[in-house]
This record gives sequence, C-alpha cells and structure tokens, in this order.
Amino acid sequence: MLEQAQQALREAKTVEELRQAQAVVLPLLLGVSIEQTAAVLGVSVGWACQLRRRFISAGHLVPRKPAPPQGPRAYMSRAEEAAFLAPFIDRASQGQIVVAAEIRAAFEQRVGRRTAPSTIYYLLKRHGWRKLAPDRVHPQSSAPAQKRWKKKVAQEVG
Repeated sequence: MLEQAQQALREAKTVEELRQAQAVVLPLLLGVSIEQTAAVLGVSVGWACQLRRRFISAGHLVPRKPAPPQGPRAYMSRAEEAAFLAPFIDRASQGQIVVAAEIRAAFEQRVGRRTAPSTIYYLLKRHGWRKLAPDRVHPQSSAPAQKRWKKKVAQEVG
C-alpha cells in the first residue's frame, strides 16, 4: 500500500489527489496520528480519514465526483425547469393571469411531493419572472381619511 501511495504522490495532478496520497503516506512512513496528518494536510480529522479510506478501499487515487451543476438538492435541471414553465409563459404572454399557486400545484404533481411556496418563487426568480399585477390597495392608504374626503366633497357639491 505504501508503494502505491508513493507512486500516487509522484503522479498526482490535483491538490485533491495529492492530499489523498499524503493521507496514506504520512501515517505509514512517518508514523504520525490521523490528527497530525489532518493538521499537516490542512483538513479536518474526518476529511483526512475519508481521504485515506477512499485510497485504501480502491487501491489507487479516487477522484471526487463533481457536484451537479444545478445543485445537489435540485428537483430539475435548468432546462427541465424552463420546459416546465413554458406553458405558463405562453398563457402569460397572451395576457392571462398566472398565479403561483397554480404553478406550485403543477410542480408538486410533476416532482411527486409537496414543496414549500418559496421553492416556486425561487424557481420563478431564476427564470426572470416578476410580479406584474398592481396591488389592490395602496400601501399608505387610510380608510378614515378616505371617508373624511368623501364627506367633504359631498358637502361642497351638495
């Protein structure tokens, strides 16, 4: 195992491969503990153990799998999301109202599980959607002030 690890040290092309080989060589060649190995490598003890375990179980350098481009917990890829939103985009472009609750129901049916409303809002934000409908009530409106104004206008007219 030591010879394979030393050979891997010479052939390492990335920092990950170098650390993986060092995690095996240091304890075997110098007799250092896993804590000391982790300190030398600049990683946590758990990560040093994992690097060693990968090398020993495979007998050679094992490259780490790259994370998927859409993230590890994504329901769909970007292309699938765009295809999913296409019918809603068509409806919106024809002037019809598209509500997030409808999109959420369709999304949940497609992925086969319940999702949080924020999931849909993040999905829409990723694809450049924004709210276009005006608010029904002005945020600074005051019902008593509106009644006073109506009474004042009615007195002036009448």
